[in-house]
Amino acid sequence: MGSPWTPYLFLAPAVLYIGIFQLLPLLQEVWLSFTRTTLLNPTLNVWVGLANYQSVLGDPSFRQTLLTTLLYVTACVVGSVGLGLVVALLLNGRFPGRAVARSLVTVPWAAPGIAVALIAVWMFNPQFGLLTRVLKGLGIDTGENGVLDNPSLALAAILMTTIWQLVPFVAVVLLSALQSVPQELVEAAQVDGAGRWMIFRVVTWQVLKPTIGLVAVLMTIWSLRRFELIWLMTRGGPLGSTRTLVIDLYSQAFESKQLGTAAAIGMVGIVISLIVIIGSRLVARAAAKEA
Repeated sequence: MGSPWTPYLFLAPAVLYIGIFQLLPLLQEVWLSFTRTTLLNPTLNVWVGLANYQSVLGDPSFRQTLLTTLLYVTACVVGSVGLGLVVALLLNGRFPGRAVARSLVTVPWAAPGIAVALIAVWMFNPQFGLLTRVLKGLGIDTGENGVLDNPSLALAAILMTTIWQLVPFVAVVLLSALQSVPQELVEAAQVDGAGRWMIFRVVTWQVLKPTIGLVAVLMTIWSLRRFELIWLMTRGGPLGSTRTLVIDLYSQAFESKQLGTAAAIGMVGIVISLIVIIGSRLVARAAAKEA
């Protein structure tokens, strides 16, 4: 008979990892958010209480950054989940070369974020970029300096690139969920004369809802944390039109050298993530009770 401590011994490495690399940095960030700490002298911590939060939340530029972040995250979640669902439904059908298509669809997700950003910069180049020529062909004025230097188009370009990279992951996850759709229910609905839309709404959608909810939460968190793509493409510009929370955090910490202010911005991002997670759990629980 095994020792009663055996389960705890197996859990110990994971608990230690989370405690050392997750919990301790989080507690340090909470502490820094209440201090005036500069990167030039990080050992000098002056307690300022809520002053950093008051400064951050009272700054009109930060409110604009928060609005840009919410717009970016919402568009990423809706775009990636919506297009991912369409791609998953297409790949779930029967057609020649389906196995090859399922393999190729994962390429954007497998590509490193830095490589994706550099490819996007090249494709949006104002002189010879392919996407720039397409936009001009559609009658869209990209400006003299190109899409990424246009405050009206830069965020849309980053969204297009981000969604392009996120869609394959969503599609693969939803494609796996589609395999668990009971075929006997689909056949019974067909016998009863139900069309494709009715079968999708009554049968397929009910199976996909939990997975879609989980994927939406993951896309929200990943979009909130997105840094390398935005930084390499626009560095938060032009005129702050693509400046999100993580870009603002990096700028405050490593350009302005204000670690306390950066920590306060990071805590705002954590609060937003917690709200999303708790909200999704409440929605899922309410949906389960209705079912």
